[in-house]
Amino acid sequence: MRHLLLMVLCIGCATATARADWRQFRGSDTTGIADSAAPTSWNEEQNIAWEADLTGRGLSSPIVVGDRVVVTCSSGYRQERLHVVCFATDDGSKLWERQFWATGRTGTHSKTCVAAPTPASDGKRIFASYSSNDVVCLDLEGNLLWYRGLGHDFPNASNSLGMSSSPVIAGDTLVVMVENDAESFTTGLDPETGQSRWKIDRPRRANWTSPALWRGKTPAEDRVLVQSSAGVVAVVPETGEVEWTYADGASTIPSLTVSENIAYVPSHGITALRPGHSNPEVPEIIWQEGSLSPGTASPLVHGGNVYVFNRAGVLTAADAKDGSRKWQLRLKGPFSGSPVLADGHLYAFNEEGLGQVIRLGDGKGEIVSSHSFDETILCTPAISDGAIYIRSDGHLWKIAAE
Repeated sequence: MRHLLLMVLCIGCATATARADWRQFRGSDTTGIADSAAPTSWNEEQNIAWEADLTGRGLSSPIVVGDRVVVTCSSGYRQERLHVVCFATDDGSKLWERQFWATGRTGTHSKTCVAAPTPASDGKRIFASYSSNDVVCLDLEGNLLWYRGLGHDFPNASNSLGMSSSPVIAGDTLVVMVENDAESFTTGLDPETGQSRWKIDRPRRANWTSPALWRGKTPAEDRVLVQSSAGVVAVVPETGEVEWTYADGASTIPSLTVSENIAYVPSHGITALRPGHSNPEVPEIIWQEGSLSPGTASPLVHGGNVYVFNRAGVLTAADAKDGSRKWQLRLKGPFSGSPVLADGHLYAFNEEGLGQVIRLGDGKGEIVSSHSFDETILCTPAISDGAIYIRSDGHLWKIAAE
């Protein structure tokens, strides 16, 4: 009995740790929703726990694995130097940094950079991806496990503005989107070796969206939703089999999100989908609402509401059941990063570095605080264990209650 109790406690601790982590773009479940509350105000004198210097440029979001926060950067005249940097969550001290040479194309639009995709983790390893289509795998101590130059393997896989799709861990597969105007594909890599388990051809058009996880009733039923200009496909992560296809087009910048077995896709405004019953290869369209047109920021769904930022910086809350508008709130934009949510508050950072905290409600949204870091911020924040992590090109900050 004592051994059984210890086993249960260990499993519970491991589950709690994994739940507190923020392991990939928009969190471990790719929803942008944290499991814990976070500070709703901060300034130079209060709730900024630490600030750490960064090298080069980076649009990628921080990820948090246990007591470590990891970011990627790129430096050099041609951004050919790739950085993975790890800091201690408690005091911001640098634990390690690794640098690599890019093997693929490093040209990007001046607004973005080679370190645009957010890294991912399975709790044991760090997978860092770059616009050059290089994928680096490190253990949590920074030791190199493998390096895959997809830009070297597929030299035509690129676009003129730079790549930014973030990889995701789905089960025991690392899913990497390499979708572009020429040699366009998505591939599932073995996390142990970096070898491709599968590769599916994709529409030949530049695409900056990232995959989203669709959680099934069991892990074996989990799917990865891959979005492109052609629409959305549901992929079995272990095999690359396409289970169903929505073929009515979708945005190539803001990414879809999933809530309660419904996918909310930036398509014709927002289109809500769920698996079809009569034809399992074609999803059922629950509703479409053209007035919910997201800009760069990806939509977020929580508490029966869909939250969308348009290009003018207006936040709209709509009913997740039918897409009808509940309220709107004008914020100071523009926004390149996506919002995240914790304990009934939405957190959004605009391109000028202004963080705005919005208290959410059915009747209205209310800005409860704002603070500017006075540096350009283009990333999506991370929230883990009650703290917010946000980065610019030059700095990484931790915001935590004192």
